[in-house]
Amino acid sequence: MIGKPLIIGLTGSIGMGKSTVAAMFAEAGVPVFDADAAVHRLQGADGRLVAAIESLHPGTTGPGGVDRAKLSAAVLGNPDALRALEELVHPAVGEDRAAFLRQHADSPLIVFDIPLLFETGGEKKVDKTVVVSAAPEVQRARVLARAGMTESKFDAILARQLPDAEKRARADFVIATDVPLAETRAAIFALIACLSRDECR
Repeated sequence: MIGKPLIIGLTGSIGMGKSTVAAMFAEAGVPVFDADAAVHRLQGADGRLVAAIESLHPGTTGPGGVDRAKLSAAVLGNPDALRALEELVHPAVGEDRAAFLRQHADSPLIVFDIPLLFETGGEKKVDKTVVVSAAPEVQRARVLARAGMTESKFDAILARQLPDAEKRARADFVIATDVPLAETRAAIFALIACLSRDECR
């Protein structure tokens, strides 16, 4: 029997609809820790990582904090620069996540929304994993519709992520988002009910 709270690691490749699924978990009353939002706070105006990132990559920050486009350009395609950035960011996000867990210690379920869950070994720190998935053509259309996105940038991002098929194979549960929203929401609510009753742990 897993102790309370049960930690769900939510992940999925870019464009798979993970943010939509995370919002549905929150809508159902499950506390959601958003790793991307934590990074934005840490790198935003007065964020505690801004000075360290400026030291690593001069010219990538300003009054509003880190310029994400400049930082992305500085590290994409440069494994050493990316590794140095991750060694700075990941521990800080981990501290925020631990504080969130303490804050919601009485909740039966908690979701950790972590984009690179499997890539960083994060699945070892959660009780169950949920992968959000959609057909490749749906994913590509969603991502390329984003402002500033290009085929080459999309391919570079995909290269950092485990293939969707591997993520699905490693997941405890898979949530599809290339179906009507109502169907996705129903699947999430059914999963929450199942986990809460200790019937699918």
